[in-house]
Amino acid sequence: MKAEEIRGLTAEKIQEQLDDARERLMRMRFQIATGELKDQNLPRQTRREIARLLTILRQKQAEKPEGEA
Repeated sequence: MKAEEIRGLTAEKIQEQLDDARERLMRMRFQIATGELKDQNLPRQTRREIARLLTILRQKQAEKPEGEA
């Protein structure tokens, strides 16, 4: 998912995407351990996606006025 697409999402949707990406990464780690994962680049791409999601989520949270939680 590109950064532009992520910026169009709400903070709740970004959090959902983040949870999904973390779960996918966990499953990939098990697949690597059992030798099932063929594309060794997928974990790296997923880690980068997680970092992108976290960055944009933090930016959105920093934009909120101080009165909002």
